[in-house]
Amino acid sequence: MAKRGGFPGGGMPGNMNNLMKQAQKMQRQMEESQKELEEKEFTASSGGGAVEITVSGKKEITKVKLSEEAVDPDDIETLEDLIMAAANEALRKMEEESAQAMSKFTGGLGLGGGFPF
Repeated sequence: MAKRGGFPGGGMPGNMNNLMKQAQKMQRQMEESQKELEEKEFTASSGGGAVEITVSGKKEITKVKLSEEAVDPDDIETLEDLIMAAANEALRKMEEESAQAMSKFTGGLGLGGGFPF
């Protein structure tokens, strides 16, 4: 006569509890890693250091540094380009570190935004 209810093999509830504990631990570690990332700053420069931009792990610009040579009233376009280049590079650095931090938890499975089920 077959057993009614429960899990076949009888070992599933223990395995499920272990899996849940591991998932909760991984979630705590991911949250800690995200908080650490948000507290970091990433700096990049352009124009040989004429423009320097610093961004936080929260994707906010926290500092802009311009050399006097970069500020030419007759050539605003170059300054705009230098600011854009430095900001984009600083953001790229931040995104790269974020991706590396998250890959520790996803094991390279590309789960970034969620689980595939």
